[in-house]
Amino acid sequence: MDKVRIGVIGNGIIGESHISGYQSIPDCEVVAICDINEERLNYIGDKYGIKRRFTHIGKMLLEKDIDAVDVCLHNNLHCPVTVAALEAGKHVYCEKPMAGSYADALTMYKAAKDTGKKLHIQLAMLYNDETRGAKKLIDSGRLGHIYHMRSYGFRRRGRPYVDGYATKEFVNSTTSGGGALFDMGVYHISQLLYLTGLPKLERVCGKIYQELAMDENRRQISGFNVEELGTGFASFEGGLTMDILESWAIHAAPFPGSMIAGSKGGVTLEPLSFHTTIEDIETDQTFDLGHMNYMNHTVYPENAVYDSSQIHWIAHLTGKCELLPTADIALLTQQIQEGIYISNSLNREVTADEVVQLSKSKALEIPNLKI
Repeated sequence: MDKVRIGVIGNGIIGESHISGYQSIPDCEVVAICDINEERLNYIGDKYGIKRRFTHIGKMLLEKDIDAVDVCLHNNLHCPVTVAALEAGKHVYCEKPMAGSYADALTMYKAAKDTGKKLHIQLAMLYNDETRGAKKLIDSGRLGHIYHMRSYGFRRRGRPYVDGYATKEFVNSTTSGGGALFDMGVYHISQLLYLTGLPKLERVCGKIYQELAMDENRRQISGFNVEELGTGFASFEGGLTMDILESWAIHAAPFPGSMIAGSKGGVTLEPLSFHTTIEDIETDQTFDLGHMNYMNHTVYPENAVYDSSQIHWIAHLTGKCELLPTADIALLTQQIQEGIYISNSLNREVTADEVVQLSKSKALEIPNLKI
């Protein structure tokens, strides 16, 4: 297609951010928006000059000229809306995490396969300079045999709503499905899985915590019942392992960046550095990622299709590149995260097959979806 016509479902903070992003991409146009809040719908429509406005998702999906939809809703709404959009013949861009449970993510994945439509998940860290630089090092063999990964994410005190920002739906499992692991851990885990070529999961164990004090009024209003700290350990086929530490709130100094260890060298991702031994001398190297980025827009301009998740999505739909397997990456990420939750509840390690068997749908009924 020459120009992708997009409908954005959900016009909150994230939805507005996506609309703003699309306006800077010449090969697409947001032609319709949908939100149950008419005041917000009209505010966004007026602000960005979008005339077609819907409060009913199902009715918007009937619009034949809409090529793709962007789902910017809370996690437990992702699955039913995504499946309905795919079945209506639309390609789908969906916010992270893929869904509120592995079972729902798998339903979305299968729906994309069954309909032949494209499903792309917003995994922003796949497109940053650190990831792109690390991939060059890994693809060139500089790490050798990769055997361990560490997924780190740190906020000292940054729980949604109860610590003063965002809405209560982020901290209630009814709408979100999970806490720190779903909100931020998805970025760090998916980044490592992408860089290591989507290894096959074998086993997971982990614990989740909510220990720090919070404003009691906001706790009651929100029904806060998700983790502020998620910890885990995952084992993959071939002996590769990953340990996970993801914090919304913790009494600790900032964590270092996520890392990947190999037999010849290792990388730390934030900021990007390379660690190896040369002539029996330990060495740590840093990089000029700004120059790499410059080269990707001058000498190698074909790499500009990886500048962001949205740019990449539109570039794929207009035939400029193959789509990164974000649905596969997000599905595996979801399996690891849910494995931690199941391990925590059973107080033991679980296999990858058990995660598939024990995961249950958390999808919510949506009154304005069915015609």
